[in-house]
Amino acid sequence: MREQENHREDVAGRANVEDTPELLAYYDDLHRHKAGALWTVANKIEPWEPQSTSEPTIWRYADLRDHVLRSVDLVTPEKAGRRVIYLNNPGRSDVSAAVGWIYAGLQIMHPGENAIAHRHSASAIRFIMEGQGAFTVVDGHKMTLGINDFVLTPNGTWHEHAVEPNGTACIWQDGLDIPFVNAMEANFFEVHPDLSTAVTHPVDDMTKTWGNAGLRPGGGDWDKGYSPMFKYEWDRTYEALHSLVASSDGSPFDAVLMHYMNPVTSGHVMQTLGASMQMLRPGETTKAHRHTGSFLYQVCRGAGHSIINGKRFDWSEKDIFCVPSWAWHEHANGSETETACLFCLNDLPVMEKLGLYREEAFGENGGHQPLI
Repeated sequence: MREQENHREDVAGRANVEDTPELLAYYDDLHRHKAGALWTVANKIEPWEPQSTSEPTIWRYADLRDHVLRSVDLVTPEKAGRRVIYLNNPGRSDVSAAVGWIYAGLQIMHPGENAIAHRHSASAIRFIMEGQGAFTVVDGHKMTLGINDFVLTPNGTWHEHAVEPNGTACIWQDGLDIPFVNAMEANFFEVHPDLSTAVTHPVDDMTKTWGNAGLRPGGGDWDKGYSPMFKYEWDRTYEALHSLVASSDGSPFDAVLMHYMNPVTSGHVMQTLGASMQMLRPGETTKAHRHTGSFLYQVCRGAGHSIINGKRFDWSEKDIFCVPSWAWHEHANGSETETACLFCLNDLPVMEKLGLYREEAFGENGGHQPLI
């Protein structure tokens, strides 16, 4: 006789059916018909609160950088498709995710290299970590890439990446919703028939057109579900954070936080992936809270630490760490003189559209978690 699941709880309204020989035989009969009794699994598939399988994890850039560089000597972009070292969360290795349904990796390209143009159902972002001369082409729009620039390659768009011959080795974070799209059984991948796409617009035209604060271009019609501003520049982002500081105390949980937005709708930059940048002022420590949704942080300035579900993770520039759904978390800037900035990739658009977003503050110990 096969082993039978039976998740019981002695609580009113929850399944609590004892096994009997007759019931076990009944379950076997159902199994043969590819069916089952809900009460045996109901408490597992409907938990009291989110039970993320993702583990709070930090990927230290100092540990990974040499391995990323070594990949250049081992594989070519043509053979690899994309030369990327992906971030493998121990609790999500079955779907190659960094956290929740979000995939992430570190891609490297050398001067003169060009990745083959392609498109896919998954939405993607690039966050530039080091190097000069990199560029991305999205549906004919070429974007030059600088350190801490944030770039979109939305689902269904033809795109390719390269580094100019006079540039340097470039590394950036790739973030995609591949696991989510695969879970929806909706992923397609296509290689461009010419293996490359022509540049059909002026360089950086989308940022120049749509990236002017408080202004919308005349005749700027846009009916796509994603932002037309394919590149968000670091200098403007950092300036905006400082402007917000001058007029706001920020959030006790997120410090000085700004969301990257679609300038047409004022909503998230893409339909399944959102992004934000937050700044911790010198010596600032946030209070703990938790919320649904998966969050992947990259340190783009400064050093400090975060406490996630009672465990401390120390981070410095270019490190990446994750906060799983419904995990308590708080952040602290380790410097008394310099700001710290955290870029965050998240699945908030999905949580909000489906009405699944929920947030809760930590109510004890002055809002700070005890360390485990």
